[in-house]
Amino acid sequence: MRVLSGIQPSGQLHWGNYFGSMKPNLDLVSPQCENFFFIADLHALTSLRDHKALEAARREIVRDYLAVGFDPDRAIIYEQSAIPEHTELQWILATITPMGLLERAVSYKDKVQRGLPATAGLFTYPVLMAADILLYQADVVPVGSDQKQHVEMTRDIATKFNNAYGKTFALPEPRIYETVAVVPGTDGQKMSKSYGNTIPLFGDEKIIRKAIMGIVTDSKGAAASKNPDACTIFKLHSLFLTKGEIAALADAYRHGLSYGDAKKRLFDAAMDFFGPMRKRRSELKDADVRAVLAKGTRKAGRIASATMEQVRACVGLRKSY
Repeated sequence: MRVLSGIQPSGQLHWGNYFGSMKPNLDLVSPQCENFFFIADLHALTSLRDHKALEAARREIVRDYLAVGFDPDRAIIYEQSAIPEHTELQWILATITPMGLLERAVSYKDKVQRGLPATAGLFTYPVLMAADILLYQADVVPVGSDQKQHVEMTRDIATKFNNAYGKTFALPEPRIYETVAVVPGTDGQKMSKSYGNTIPLFGDEKIIRKAIMGIVTDSKGAAASKNPDACTIFKLHSLFLTKGEIAALADAYRHGLSYGDAKKRLFDAAMDFFGPMRKRRSELKDADVRAVLAKGTRKAGRIASATMEQVRACVGLRKSY
């Protein structure tokens, strides 16, 4: 079974990235699976215009993955832009993708509504995502609930291609972990850089503390009973706890735990949890990152090349000389 996931290098990673994507995906790594992780730097161009920031973020994400436990001997990590077959396949898939399918993309409408320019790149984002997935014949694509539609669109595009040219692509299945599908941000919405409500994964401790202390709460008094299920602090804190610890914390909320104390407990839990990862990250060298990327790009490139040979033959384009 092949499992594929990607992450955009559009800024500093946050708790939502870790609990909603990185950890669930790394947990899938096993001898029974081929695991692919790619840095979606081409996708990042739809929102990021600072080339220096993009160059830095591409490397920092690999460093983050290595810090949280990515093992380059058990899985593949590579940069999307380093493998030109991604954009070649995107164009071929675009020629058979109905406009109506793209017009139904909820993510496009949401991003435009929130201020992103309505560019052709943003509109055709699902076609590039389809190429990212189909190029490696992925069986499973772990995604957040907001990306489920894109995987479904990938299946539609693959079916269109298979019907037109013969069975070529496997149909991928989305996998969503409901318990962490949406990690709340400091304002209660989904944690997202575009919403400005994130808590950094490996930021300075002062910045992390400030973000936690800024979590929005209701106006209940310090000693008042509180509903843990309606509290963003509790939801975030639960990510670090066992079932028994979650039950005990919920009871403390109902018996008058103040929001100030709750935030301090959350900060301490986060520092304990991420402490060993922060140490590993500080010890990584630039050469380590480059070596891991080079190894992953070679492996992914061989698979992408083989797929494109088959696709070119199907549509009547040249094969490699």
